[in-house]
Amino acid sequence: MLRALKTVARRLMKDVTLGLLFPRLYRRYAKQPVEEGLVVFFETKEQEMPGSFDVLYERLQADPTKHVRYVTLAQNHVSRLRYLRNSARALRDLAAAQVVFLDDASDLVSCLPLRSETRVAQLWHACGAFKKWGMSTADLKFGASRKDIRRHPFYGNLSLVTVSSPEVAWAYVEAMDLKGREDVVQPLGVSRTDVFFDEAFVAAARARVDEVFPAAQGKKVVLYAPTFRGHVSTAAGPDKLDIAAMRAALGDGWVLLVKHHPFVKHPAPIPAGCEDFARLVAGELSIDELLCAADACISDYSSIVFEYSLFSRPMAFFAYDLDDYGDWRGFYYSYDEFTPGPVLQTSEAVVDWLVHVDERFEPAEVEAFREKFMSACDGHATERVVAWMEGRLR
Repeated sequence: MLRALKTVARRLMKDVTLGLLFPRLYRRYAKQPVEEGLVVFFETKEQEMPGSFDVLYERLQADPTKHVRYVTLAQNHVSRLRYLRNSARALRDLAAAQVVFLDDASDLVSCLPLRSETRVAQLWHACGAFKKWGMSTADLKFGASRKDIRRHPFYGNLSLVTVSSPEVAWAYVEAMDLKGREDVVQPLGVSRTDVFFDEAFVAAARARVDEVFPAAQGKKVVLYAPTFRGHVSTAAGPDKLDIAAMRAALGDGWVLLVKHHPFVKHPAPIPAGCEDFARLVAGELSIDELLCAADACISDYSSIVFEYSLFSRPMAFFAYDLDDYGDWRGFYYSYDEFTPGPVLQTSEAVVDWLVHVDERFEPAEVEAFREKFMSACDGHATERVVAWMEGRLR
């Protein structure tokens, strides 16, 4: 009974704030003229600016004709009341902006009666199309009903959605409920991937890994970067990888870096006795730095494999719960046909693959994957996004 009452209360609060209060407050602020050159980078969940904004933010900050502002609601870090206050304050910036950049879903931006002078661009925080999200998960175990998703949409008011290749545009149209507005989704590339074509950044990333984890010096690095399990609010990280067995087989020439999804708040610790071989990485190293430094990557259902394909290095998929995960959330492509590396269901198989990785790696498989899913990521995505923006400001 208590849970049901809480659900009703949350729904009522959304109806009032997103359906009435925030649109009305936005209209009041929108009576003032837009601020010439104001570009707002808008984040819902995190306090710090996400890496998906970095390259474009720095580019626009260097432009004297632009006023760049980062606005966050800090939803994951503040009370519900503070979050609502942050939302109300953010409306002033959103109403004054000529361009708003997002990197994730936003029911706040989507509920607004957007003024004609403002354009909203969704950069998204990932590449390709792997596990389903948004409207694609409607009526699955992971998702809500279509009716509930459309009650307070997360992908309204969009003028642009950037994607990593023409191949995946259909998935974003489906997930963001953009049928009839397919032209909004454009394969301009993903701005954050431009750093992977910067040789200085790649070299600095490896040096940074050695600095943070001195045991990595002179050794190969394998990155284990799984996605989370369960719902976002209760996200858990997988703990099936036998790190001790991996150390026994590879410890002389390799180190292991474990990077869980940011939603995972309490990841499994590194086993005792393995601290000289493995490190659990949090904020001290970004995922971009880890991808640059890794000589091999093990994932499962995470979209980071798209970015990693840009390096043409070995990757494997530790999918011990494939059937359950497929039922839970689903995939845009057949998993076994999609993955550019072996699909492994036991920790022993993962260790064996790493022991023999040089002889088993098939570069052509990764290259074909990269061409299909990452063809628009060539180091110049940010330039194309800026060109799109400037074309809308004229």
